[in-house]
Amino acid sequence: MIKTKQDLKKYLEMDKFALERKYKKPKAFTDEIWRFQIYLRKYEFYKNTNTKSLLYLYYKFQYHRYSVKLGFEIPPNVFGPGLRINHRGTIVIQKNVRIGKWADVNHDVTIGMWKGQTPIIGDRCWFGPGAKIFGDVKIKDDTFIGANSVVCKSMENGALAGTPAKLINKEIPQFLIIREKEYYKKNKEMYNEQ
Repeated sequence: MIKTKQDLKKYLEMDKFALERKYKKPKAFTDEIWRFQIYLRKYEFYKNTNTKSLLYLYYKFQYHRYSVKLGFEIPPNVFGPGLRINHRGTIVIQKNVRIGKWADVNHDVTIGMWKGQTPIIGDRCWFGPGAKIFGDVKIKDDTFIGANSVVCKSMENGALAGTPAKLINKEIPQFLIIREKEYYKKNKEMYNEQ
């Protein structure tokens, strides 16, 4: 959760790295997703610090505007740092869901409530196009959820696929781990976590 300006800076840098952006700020007509993520993070910061200023209202407005434009229903404080949204298109996430850092989300993903319970998802998880996750589900770190999979119960980490989803491979997908290691290697003097 973003509570300080240092947290905000860290989240913005990790999101930029996850999106593989090499330039300083979003391009005017091609970086709507990156722009949405910046507005999301700044809105989270002002919401969490109870700073009801004109900037709070501005970022809340821009967050909502880009949510509608891109088809996202992503409430604040759901994702940890290092979020990567790959495509515009419907993404619906219930407000009580918690997802760790380095999440990689494709279009048509739905993560929501079932029987009053919401999922808790670990770090470095990849959500394929059309993935659905509902209910009292705990997804461990380093999990790959395949396209059009429906996850309704907790499982081991690895590759999950099917309807209902089953563990099809216990091997942990390395590309998300590599992305995190590259980030910390590049920024090791700035952050002391891992």
